[in-house]
Order: sequence, then C-alpha cells, then structure tokens
Amino acid sequence: MADRRFPRRAGNFACVTLVAGIDSSTQSCKVLVCDADTGAIERSGTAPHPDGTEVDPRHWWTALQSAVEGAGGLDDVAAVSVGAQQHGMVCLDESGDVIRDALLWNDTRSSEAAADLVDDLGGAAEWAKRIGVVPVAAITAAKLRWLADHEAEHAAATAAVCLPHDWLTWRLSGSIDIGTLHTDRSDASGTGYFSAESGAYQFDLLELAMRGRRPQLPTVLGPSGSAGQTANGATLGPGAGDNAAAALGLGAQPGDCIVSLGTSGVVSAVGHTAPHDPEGIVAGFADATGRQLPLVCTLNGAPVLAAVAAMLGVDFDELDRLALSAPAGAEGLTLVPYLEGERSPNLPNATGALHGMTARNLTSANIARAGVEGLLCSLAYCLDKISAHGVDAERIILVGGGARSKAIREIAPAIFGRPVAVPTPGEYVTLGAARQAAWTLTRADAPPDWTAGDTTTYTAAPTPEVLDQYRRAQPLTLGQGV
Repeated sequence: MADRRFPRRAGNFACVTLVAGIDSSTQSCKVLVCDADTGAIERSGTAPHPDGTEVDPRHWWTALQSAVEGAGGLDDVAAVSVGAQQHGMVCLDESGDVIRDALLWNDTRSSEAAADLVDDLGGAAEWAKRIGVVPVAAITAAKLRWLADHEAEHAAATAAVCLPHDWLTWRLSGSIDIGTLHTDRSDASGTGYFSAESGAYQFDLLELAMRGRRPQLPTVLGPSGSAGQTANGATLGPGAGDNAAAALGLGAQPGDCIVSLGTSGVVSAVGHTAPHDPEGIVAGFADATGRQLPLVCTLNGAPVLAAVAAMLGVDFDELDRLALSAPAGAEGLTLVPYLEGERSPNLPNATGALHGMTARNLTSANIARAGVEGLLCSLAYCLDKISAHGVDAERIILVGGGARSKAIREIAPAIFGRPVAVPTPGEYVTLGAARQAAWTLTRADAPPDWTAGDTTTYTAAPTPEVLDQYRRAQPLTLGQGV
C-alpha cells in the first residue's frame, strides 16, 4: 500500500495527509487532491463528459479515470469522496451491469410521468406531506415511472436503482455486489422516495413509481460514514449531491443562502427546517452535514446572459457595460427568462418574453439590463419561496459561471435587497467532496475547519420596484390575466 503521508516539497519535511474530491457533473469530471488539514489544493485534473440528456454511465467512469490520471493518481490519498449531478436514474441488473443509458436530471421526457405520479398519490399536497418533494420531470421517481410505462422489459430487469455518485463510489470500491451500493441523505432526498426529515426511504413510493416493482436501493450513510475502500486502501466517503457538496465546500452555515448561476439557477439555504411545499417549488432536500437544504431550481441560468448577448451581437464584457449603463428597471422593459421552459414555476413548455416595449425604451442598454434583472428576479422568486417556509436567508453567497458577470454582481444586491458575498471562483463541489473525504478520516462531530478563499461583498440600494415590475409581467408569460 502506498504511503499516504509525504513531504510537500523538497527540503520541507512537514508531512501532509492527502484526500481527494471528485465532481462528476453534467458537463465533466473534476478531481482535486487536497491537504486534509487545511484544504490547500495540491493538484487537479479534469475530463469532459459527452453531451446529451441520457448517457451511458460507463462514460463517467472513463472520464473519472482520465481526470484522476491528470491529477497525478490517487495512490497517495487517504480518503476519496464523490459529489455528482443529482437525480440521474442508473438501473442495474442482478450482476451489477448497467441496463440502459442513465436518464439525467435535465431529461424532460418524464414530465407526463411526474404528473401521473402526483395524481396517483392524491395530489401535490400529499407528496409534500410525505417526503417534502413533489415529483417533476427531473426527479428520479418520475424517470422510473417513465421506464415502467415505456420500457417494461428494462424495468423488469432492474434489480437495483442508484444515482450517479452512488454508482461511481461503488465502482471505486471495486465491488460487483449490488448489495454494497451506498448513498447519502443529500442525494437520496432528490429521488422522490426518501424523506429528508425522517431520514428514511419510503418504499411504497418506489413501488408506486415502478408499478409494483421494488428494486434494491443504496444504503444511506451518515455525513462522515464510510462506503468502504478503494482498491488501493483509501477510505471512501459517503459522497453527496452536487448542491450539498458545494454548500460543504463553501462552508455554508444556517442562515446562509447559496445562489448558484450555472446552466441552471439554484437557490438553496442551509437550515434545520424541512419544508413541505404543496406547490412543489421548494424541494425538501438534505445537506451533507445532517441539516436540511431547502432548494429551488430553475431551468434557466447563465445561458440567459449568453442568449441576450448573442441577440445584441456583443461579448459578455460589453453586455455588462450596456446593462450597467441603463437605469434600474430598464425604463419599463422586463424579460421573463423562461427560454428553455421552466421548472420553478413548473412550466416545461413555457417560453420567455420581453414585456413593456415602447419606441423609447427599446435600446441595447435596456435590453441588456432587462436580461440581467430578469434572470436575478427569477432567482429572487426562488428565494421568496424558500423564505415563505420559515427558512431565514441572512447572507447571500453568489457562485457559478454567471457570478463572473460584473453586472450580475453589482445588480444582485439591489434585486435581493441584501448584501451579496461572492467568493473567489473555485470548484466548490469538488472541494466539498474533498472536505467530506477528510471528515471520514476523523469521524469528528463536524467537518474539518478549512480556510475559505477571499470573498468580496457587494452592496446596493434595494430596488423593490424592479421586482414589482417583474411580478406584474410574470403572469402574462404564464398565460394568466391576459
């Protein structure tokens, strides 16, 4: 077995214990090897994933191996944890072989199946009461119902169902026994058959989704539990869903609200309250520390900025300049940014709309401003929904690719009505997975106290009138009040 303590550099005999974090996202696999005590990044690697909303999981394994090689291997690490995209449906047969390509969170073919499931249990309120999550197309249970109704032979062959991070952790263990699959509360809470509040599977909901079938599910581990060992003897952490891993990487505490602007927009808040939202907008997810992580996800994130920039024929720097040159409210112009349908509110067939156009306000600057404000207002809508369930958001932490926009950073505190902290850009899902790996070594009551990077706080005078303008335009897009 390799020695997992080694000199940081020649001439320095202070040894460090190394841990590795893995982020298997929709787009790529990233690996960080870190100092277990401080979180300092020692080396890294990355590899792309194929495009599409259904992917053979073996592509994730190939990418993981490439990313690990790019990071200098894992022979010298003491522990490894995997953070990954949530909800993806991975079906295995009795031998542990993949039955069909995994359906990812952004595959919407299960929209009708989700609606059927909601009806089958007696409505959204009953789902919210039972598990704090109302099925939509992204949720694993909806994908399983689609499988049962459209690929009955595959449903019949499914001996175990797991999620992307569960499957990768299992592969790292070298096991071929589906009875040794493991998961954690955060990822299990996004399946539609696990209650974050009770910490238990609801097997009747799994059977409801699978038309009476009951495949094996991964064992749910505690926040610092071990899922076994790699072939090289490194401890395997329980892993986490990407949003929970990011919260752990950011060191988020109760009262912190994380706004992530990536492909989608995600608003989540660390707390102790498990919501039961009958609208199904606030998902009652768990975090990676034993707390709750109420979460609202939109389908439209940073790509809204790219679409507006493309429409105006400018790059992102010019988009920022134009947006910041226009007045708050864009002289009455409002973009409702449902460009790819929407999940919050649940409108998979919706389209976006630009409202309030006049001969005077239809300028490039106002369109740019409306794009930025519309995107932020859609996230403020999510924040309001979380707050309505008794979850206090005292501090906003803004992350993701969209946070690189100067206009987003400067306008966000005006829209949210509170200061916005923007950490140094980093791979926080990967870092959170690495921090979890370090925690599995200590089995302490709390994860190690890693030093976060620099954070810049942005402030601005609140502009509630912009939110009011958005709220007036939003029902027009929804087809109401026309």
